[in-house]
Amino acid sequence: MDIFEFLSPSDELTTVSGPEDHVVLSSRVRLARNVASLPFPGRAKKQSRQETCDHIKPVVSSASAMRGGFSTGMEDLKALEKQLLVERHLISREHAAKGGGSAFVLSKDQALSVMINEEDHLRMQALMPGMQIKQVWQKIDRFDTSLEKKLDYGFDADYGYLTACPTNLGTGIRVSAMLHLPGLVLTDQVNQIVQAVTKLGHAVRGLYGEGTEALGHIFQVSNQMTLGESEVDIIERIHKVVLQIIEHETNARSVLQQSNAKELLNHVGRAFGVLANAHIVSSKESMNQLSLIRLGVKLGMVKDVDASMIDELFLVTQPAHLQHQIGEKLTGEERDVHRADLLRQKLNGIGGIQLP
Repeated sequence: MDIFEFLSPSDELTTVSGPEDHVVLSSRVRLARNVASLPFPGRAKKQSRQETCDHIKPVVSSASAMRGGFSTGMEDLKALEKQLLVERHLISREHAAKGGGSAFVLSKDQALSVMINEEDHLRMQALMPGMQIKQVWQKIDRFDTSLEKKLDYGFDADYGYLTACPTNLGTGIRVSAMLHLPGLVLTDQVNQIVQAVTKLGHAVRGLYGEGTEALGHIFQVSNQMTLGESEVDIIERIHKVVLQIIEHETNARSVLQQSNAKELLNHVGRAFGVLANAHIVSSKESMNQLSLIRLGVKLGMVKDVDASMIDELFLVTQPAHLQHQIGEKLTGEERDVHRADLLRQKLNGIGGIQLP
């Protein structure tokens, strides 16, 4: 079975809702682990990386949580397949560049995924829709515990889990939430919020993590510290911060509705007008305009549209998803044309846009 046959269709994926999903698109917990006495992937020679992968992959694939899942070596995935996994946030951009000696394992429900020989021997994550930080932690913790019974993790009594990068040393945990914050952007409060979150010791990144832009008003908030605190303490701190951001975003949307209603209507109406009529649309423009339409849907301004349809458009207008749907490799210019065709088709016949 290839990865396209295994992955959930985009329309099924985006109809699954979660708590507070008007703001929180997804919650994720990632753990970094390494096998004791084996060189880190970045320091290992090709044969050593392959031996490490051959040792770890069967253990991960045979775990009860991975029963009925998908397992493959990175050399067996095509470039388009790798990019599609990046767009679904199942692998990193760095892992997409890997070949022989690295692997990928995905659970049947696609909530658990493992990158083998990325920066560390194991980068495992749990990903769920909406505000479910504590739930994803419980899921990945159970999975990690089951693996630790079969793999001899590198661990130090003073420093905790040993990792390739010192910033992951200790718990090896990265807790993050993907947030849709158009209200804070439109009310010019987002920089203030980002600065406050950063001062608390957390990181704020773009759609695809470190070094990426916050397209579509989407931001990732995650912990910076992994050493000196327990996993439970880190989870609790991020959970509280995200709840505060949800409150700020909700208040910002209320302010827009009450004090700048016509301006808000203008933003949403223009976004809809562009995507419903344009014949060339870039990925960046699509994300930013869809973000405003999603805001309008969540505020009850766009009639006859379910938010899941907009969320699906966020996904299927990404380059790899678009090319997979068309069934051929496209240049950037060709993608922009096909993206516009798809958006016009999907948005055609939608009811009016008005203040509720």
